[in-house]
Amino acid sequence: MDKETSNNNQQFVHWFRQSSPYIHAFRGRTFVLAFDGAAVADENFPSLIHDIALLNSLGIRLVLVHGARPQIEKRLQEKNSKFDYVNGLRITDDIALDCVKQAVGSVRVEIEAQLSMGLANSPMAGARIRVASGNYVTAQPLGVRDGVDYCHTGEVRRIDSEAIIQRLDDNAIVLASPLGYSPTGETFNLTANEVAAAIAEALQADKLLFLTEENGIHDTENHLLRELNTDQAQQLLIRQQNTADELHYLRHAIQACQRGVARTHLIDRHIDGCLLQELFSRDGIGTLITSGLFEETRQANIDDVGGILKLIQPLEQDGMLVRRSREQLELEIEHFIVVERDGTIIACAALYPYTDEHVAELACLAVHPDYRNANRGGELLSYIEKNCKLQNINRIFVLTTHTAHWFQERGYEKATLEALPVERQLLYNYQRKSKLFIKQI
Repeated sequence: MDKETSNNNQQFVHWFRQSSPYIHAFRGRTFVLAFDGAAVADENFPSLIHDIALLNSLGIRLVLVHGARPQIEKRLQEKNSKFDYVNGLRITDDIALDCVKQAVGSVRVEIEAQLSMGLANSPMAGARIRVASGNYVTAQPLGVRDGVDYCHTGEVRRIDSEAIIQRLDDNAIVLASPLGYSPTGETFNLTANEVAAAIAEALQADKLLFLTEENGIHDTENHLLRELNTDQAQQLLIRQQNTADELHYLRHAIQACQRGVARTHLIDRHIDGCLLQELFSRDGIGTLITSGLFEETRQANIDDVGGILKLIQPLEQDGMLVRRSREQLELEIEHFIVVERDGTIIACAALYPYTDEHVAELACLAVHPDYRNANRGGELLSYIEKNCKLQNINRIFVLTTHTAHWFQERGYEKATLEALPVERQLLYNYQRKSKLFIKQI
């Protein structure tokens, strides 16, 4: 085996191991995935279908919501009919409604055909996916707004969640179109994103995923914002500094999260394997919006022992940390603080107080290699120092063999062993020759 092949194999093994917790966590969960008609017309759409089939095979309950804007506009052009948009919504007159029905039907059939493939020696071999589509959306007309008659353009009134759940329970992928029907038999043109958000809310879905034309949400310097809570997303809406498309998705994402959807993802559809990269890696490739905490610093508990061990063992092997057994960690877990990111421990530290002396020892500070350039260690240290003040601790000391400069840069000063509490002096390991640093807080 040559070196390149060996490296590729190692990368595959690393990725697969990293993705395994998500594979386990997603089984039986409900995801709603929305994509526009441009994605269906793209030459790479079969690859997206293959990834959807893979998600289905992993036991994820999927609702797909497709758009059809370019297909509708093509039919309108063929009829030499104009198409007007007001506030991002199509004015759907009688001619446009006929084009909408034709285009939506054609796109739906195309998706069903792609999901029905089962060619040997292809990613869809043996898939045997069942697709269920139907009249899941009850709609009502937008009517006349600000003097504009939207004609047959409508809005979601109700989702038949029971019917969708029944299809999902039968192990089918549910396919919903951007059409809604009224109790009087009328048909209304809807936006795919509104339909997707409404379905996700009705199902209380675990995830709502939008495949977008842009790469997530960006700050004023065009840097990708990987995680936002709903408050942060709302501030972006208020400032109106993002593109129209970004603001459009933000509105739906905020509303969905506020109404019970656990997480909303905005993912660039142009990236090959975008769904897999977003769902099965810790940081993803798009923007995650959630009403809860994606990352939090908290007191450790007994369930964190395995994660802490995995984090500190490489540092123990390099001699940077004193070895700790699982039994010792379990006994001392109340002293540990952890940073948890999407179910993974990415940083930890232990604090051992000497109450009578109003001093505490900081030990076992460790950060996952992927996050060492993101100041997680400094943030964790600041968190611990603030907590120490609340506990009437006014000094923190640390014994280190490798990271003296890092602590000095954060205000820790070199000291002699006589500065330690007497109890800790008796436990000093003269073989390690650790250097002592103390900080007044």
